[in-house]
Amino acid sequence: MSGNFGKGCHLHLIDGSAFIFRAFHALPPLTRKSDGLPVGAVSGFCNMIHKYVEDNAGPDAPTHVAVVFDKGSHTFRNDLYDQYKANRDEMPADLRPQIPLTRDATRAFNIACIEKEGFEADDIIATLSRQATEAGGRVTIISSDKDLMQLVGNGVEMLDAMKNKRIGVEEVEEKFGVGPDRVIDVQALAGDSVDNIPGAPGIGIKTAALLINDFGDLETLLDRAEEIKQPKRRQTLIDHRAQIELSKKLVTLDVDTPLDVTLDDLEVKAPDADALLGFLTGMEFRTLTKRISDSLGVEAPVMADTNPAGANPSKDADGPDKLPFAPETYECVRDAQALQVWIDRAHARGWIAVDTETTGLDEMRCDLVGVSLSVEPGQACYIPLGHRGGSDDLFGSDTRAEGQMEMDEALGMLKPLLQDPAVMKIGQNMKYDAKVLARYGIDVAPIDDTMLMSYALNAGLHGHGMDTLSERYLEHEPIPIKSLLGSGKSAITFDRVPVDEAVKYAAEDADVTLRLSQVFKPQLHQRKVTTVYETLERPLVPVLAEMEMTGIKVDRDTLSRMSNAFAQKMAGLEAEIHELAGESFNVGSPKQLGEILFDKMSLPGGKKGKTGAYATGADVLEDLAAEGHDLPARVLDWRQLSKLKSTYTDALQDHINPDTGRVHTSYVITGAVTGRLASTDPNLQNIPVRSEEGRRIREAFVADTGMRLISLDYSQIELRILAHVAGIDALKQAFREGQDIHAMTASEMFDVPMEQMTPEIRRQAKAINFGVIYGISGFGLARNLRIPRSDAQGFIDRYFERFPGIKDYMDDTVAFAKEHGFVQTLFGRRIHTPEISAKGPKAGFAKRAAINAPIQGTAADIIRRAMIRMPAAIADLPAKMLLQVHDELIFEVEQGAEDATISAVREVMENAAMPAVKLDVPLVVDAGQGANWAEAH
Repeated sequence: MSGNFGKGCHLHLIDGSAFIFRAFHALPPLTRKSDGLPVGAVSGFCNMIHKYVEDNAGPDAPTHVAVVFDKGSHTFRNDLYDQYKANRDEMPADLRPQIPLTRDATRAFNIACIEKEGFEADDIIATLSRQATEAGGRVTIISSDKDLMQLVGNGVEMLDAMKNKRIGVEEVEEKFGVGPDRVIDVQALAGDSVDNIPGAPGIGIKTAALLINDFGDLETLLDRAEEIKQPKRRQTLIDHRAQIELSKKLVTLDVDTPLDVTLDDLEVKAPDADALLGFLTGMEFRTLTKRISDSLGVEAPVMADTNPAGANPSKDADGPDKLPFAPETYECVRDAQALQVWIDRAHARGWIAVDTETTGLDEMRCDLVGVSLSVEPGQACYIPLGHRGGSDDLFGSDTRAEGQMEMDEALGMLKPLLQDPAVMKIGQNMKYDAKVLARYGIDVAPIDDTMLMSYALNAGLHGHGMDTLSERYLEHEPIPIKSLLGSGKSAITFDRVPVDEAVKYAAEDADVTLRLSQVFKPQLHQRKVTTVYETLERPLVPVLAEMEMTGIKVDRDTLSRMSNAFAQKMAGLEAEIHELAGESFNVGSPKQLGEILFDKMSLPGGKKGKTGAYATGADVLEDLAAEGHDLPARVLDWRQLSKLKSTYTDALQDHINPDTGRVHTSYVITGAVTGRLASTDPNLQNIPVRSEEGRRIREAFVADTGMRLISLDYSQIELRILAHVAGIDALKQAFREGQDIHAMTASEMFDVPMEQMTPEIRRQAKAINFGVIYGISGFGLARNLRIPRSDAQGFIDRYFERFPGIKDYMDDTVAFAKEHGFVQTLFGRRIHTPEISAKGPKAGFAKRAAINAPIQGTAADIIRRAMIRMPAAIADLPAKMLLQVHDELIFEVEQGAEDATISAVREVMENAAMPAVKLDVPLVVDAGQGANWAEAH
């Protein structure tokens, strides 16, 4: 090593293998048209290298760069341990021929390409990093591989290119609990199931870090293992010392790998235009060739036409997520002949992306304006059907716009395609489009849904709307709807948009949807969530669509009477509040309330916000009420009634569909990260049931003439799941014997015999039982029970003493989340936990969410499984499923069929976990029936 590399030089080392596998797994398979050679991974790799080059052309550009690859699968580590990486899958057959092409691509970009037989890429990176820092330079390793984190520090940092996140010493400490210099010690103890490194059985990252921090380093720990207090941990280290020492050798990177290059050989060089464009042309990457030729200021070479006659010449092996979103690739279909071409292409392909344009967001009331289709990335069409406006008065006339197909003709042609079981219909939030088309007599099936694919893959990481997904995964910002419709009072509906302006927006939606499908679908298998998507997400769509379209009957007169009653009771509470305050004021004004509470009455805890007004949120009032102050307690009662009146008894009347006389809520499948459904427009899941007034609102939800409502509700399902996952024998036994679980808990905690149990003691135990599931604090429990905080914390401490397995479950779950970045349900649903290592106020919330997610998520998965099986179970009964409210299902049944329906539904619900999961406790379902929801519950 000699020459010019030294102080002031900056070396970038790119983990080439990571680029290849990311490209291969993130993009759909592609082949070169001339000979059928797989080139999808090469395409993705080239795009990533080009993006890297463009992103690193600024003032902080590297002076030296190399892409480093693994060469072969056998290294010196296999000689040390023949089971090293033995459990890794074989390389996919269609990736193998692309590996040498990625090396050719690197050289075509005129970037140093390095690999070494018998050594891993990580060893080469370690060696070059050492050489560079010893020469006075600095190093950036472009990778997120945790094995490389031992190199960080002393002039070396990492860059996670996917997240554009720098990884320095602090980030390494956050991940491993130790500094970079002790990462290999932690890895040696924890092992690695991916690389089949044995480590110390039963010791994870968190425990390993604690041990290393306590003893200083691995060697000292092993020498002093006898001093460890925990017997099992102590014996593990003693019994497996040789295995642990071997593991350290396996995880330690070789910083003296013999290389055939020097640092000077890695100096950044401009690409040779002929060589680079020649390679890209040979790969048939038309789009990338054009893009790079433009950036180099040279003319793109002419590429031989390998497309079959009639194919779009812009479609090439660059891959679907790299095609330009150009308007000329979008067609406006105005007649049957043009539409038939798209229908024939869909039949030939076996899939088609579908999107609808409508006059509004209420699927039960909006009108269909047009349909978009896409069968190939970059190729889409829009079929206008219901646009209005003449040529002289585009936005005011009800005249049917020219240049459209007749609705009946177009839908008549589309119906056989959209109902064809041999053609997959792909949508983004397909439930919406399916409901719209169902109202026009088309039952869309089978379906794929990109929103649900994203949800199965990325719950907890980001939203799943199309714009978010397009920007994140396709690097494309779709046309905003406001650019067509406007906003505020002057906004128009889509039928008022001129046809020619609608085409690009509408067709783009179908195009983006197809591209997202081709990005996400391969990842389901790679990320091991195919079962979640195929058994919990996709089959739920038609079930929910049918429920939502059926709706539930609501009695307007009952709601009106309740609104009047609530208004009278609120007036009485206002008078009481004014008397307690000693003056009249606007109870609904937080500012005036704050002045009464904290200025006039001098109650404790007054804090002013940025506006200068006191905070008077529910938490503040609940704390004051818990301390025995009457006025804030009465204000809470008043606010609850005000919300019931405005949100339910008044607002629900506006949601009654004039055509059906029913309320049609819409369920958001991706509404909660845990898998719980969310109900919107209106939200029927948040009707309070703890107060008498809240329960009365359910009286307005009634059965139709000759029908009855039945309700079936899982009994304490989350506590049962907690007993199972945490292995709490006392709780499991109580559930098996059908005991009163809250009374049993109270008896265990407070040493009160069951026969001497009082309602108050049981109530406190119930609050703790349910609070623990949500990781409740002493502060939160004190607020719920309106007792001093010290008493509440004492209850929680006693609870954990009686049921120590719960605390172990919580600690293990948080540790798992920190190590893997997600937690999962018993059915494999992953809930990502990106904030799990956050500091400050976020830390407590993130941990509580991680602890609760597997429990709440498993409960959500169970009722989803039940709902998916329900249509078949009640097919021969005069019954329809109407609502789901978390653990409860509501049905409408013909009079006389109540018992048979309850029996059939209960059978499905109580066995919904089977056969995938066998719980240690029985699932119990309570049932009721009545003329309205309140009676049935």
